[in-house]
Amino acid sequence: MEKIYPVLLLAAANIFMCFAWYWHLKIGNDKPIFLVILISWGIAFLEYSIQVPANRMGYRYYTVGQLKVMQEVITMVVFAFFSVFYMKEKLTLDFLFAGLCLVGAVFFMFRHAF
Repeated sequence: MEKIYPVLLLAAANIFMCFAWYWHLKIGNDKPIFLVILISWGIAFLEYSIQVPANRMGYRYYTVGQLKVMQEVITMVVFAFFSVFYMKEKLTLDFLFAGLCLVGAVFFMFRHAF
């Protein structure tokens, strides 16, 4: 059960990461770039405050390669929700195909773990 905590923390960190990187595209275009950078850094600080402990905890159970691939898959899932629900964009087949490539990466990184 403890193996799930790093996954949940990485998911939470990725939510902050999406906002740190992309929030300004929707509501920050009228703000000065320096202010946008400072706000993004503040959001990124919260992301790192979750991501670093998640990786430290996760390294007890997973290899660094597994953590990285897991993080990329989580990023794509979180980004899909972010794109649709916050940015109001449609997902395309290209997004699906990119996700399938990540499924292949997960297979190769975790195939000896089970």
